[in-house]
Amino acid sequence: MGMRFTVLSSGSTGNALVVATDEGKVLIDAGLSAKKIDQLLKEKDMAASELDAILVTHEHADHIKGLGAVARKYDLPVYANEKTWEELNKHIGEIADDKRCVMETGEVRNFGSLQVESYGISHDAAEPVGYCFYHEDQKLSLATDLGYMSSKVKEKIQDSDALILESNHDIEMLRMGKYPWNIKRRILSDLGHLSNEAAGIGLVDIMTSRTKRVYLAHLSRDHNMMDLARLTVNSVVEERLAADDHRARLMDTYYDRATEWDRLDEE
Repeated sequence: MGMRFTVLSSGSTGNALVVATDEGKVLIDAGLSAKKIDQLLKEKDMAASELDAILVTHEHADHIKGLGAVARKYDLPVYANEKTWEELNKHIGEIADDKRCVMETGEVRNFGSLQVESYGISHDAAEPVGYCFYHEDQKLSLATDLGYMSSKVKEKIQDSDALILESNHDIEMLRMGKYPWNIKRRILSDLGHLSNEAAGIGLVDIMTSRTKRVYLAHLSRDHNMMDLARLTVNSVVEERLAADDHRARLMDTYYDRATEWDRLDEE
């Protein structure tokens, strides 16, 4: 069996992703309670005790809420870069020294047959990263919590078989929403989050004939809707691609339930 993944939860209330091969299984972020992560894994016929490691994108609460508890309960190593560790130390409680693993930005690590590479992104955190996952000839990329999609990010995530891409907000819903203007300005900035339109524009640049599925992720519950995100991204893509250009299938993610296992060796 090839590489497979499930987005356990995605959104401003909590984020967690599992990527697995037969010989390697990792959890990326633990932004839910340990109890909830256990429950979601069981629903996907997997136990947290099967995990080899937890990888952290950055230190914001919606990505690390259950990190310490899960790591301690299952005696799992936690991987993050040095600057992120400096922030994690303030929030996740005690982690044994031999479980505190530094994976600097740009570094590649192997977990069984699963290879993982981190890359830098633009977000208001200490040193946030995205990840690319490789197994045999398959590639999955995670690109969320980024204020804009730089040329370096596009280069890293291009030619992915599947992509988990931020589509955080509808710009007009955000502008008309209840948040204070300083929060709105942060979200709209280059250190904030990708809008639906920005996700579509970025997708046009990185989508190739290899790209099968794109999961729209990290949607705001206050300033977005799944149908609107999908419609906007699709409209942007259709405006910019020729009729015979390849189009990936747009997929949903959820804040309250996991996606089905996606097996990259299946069409």
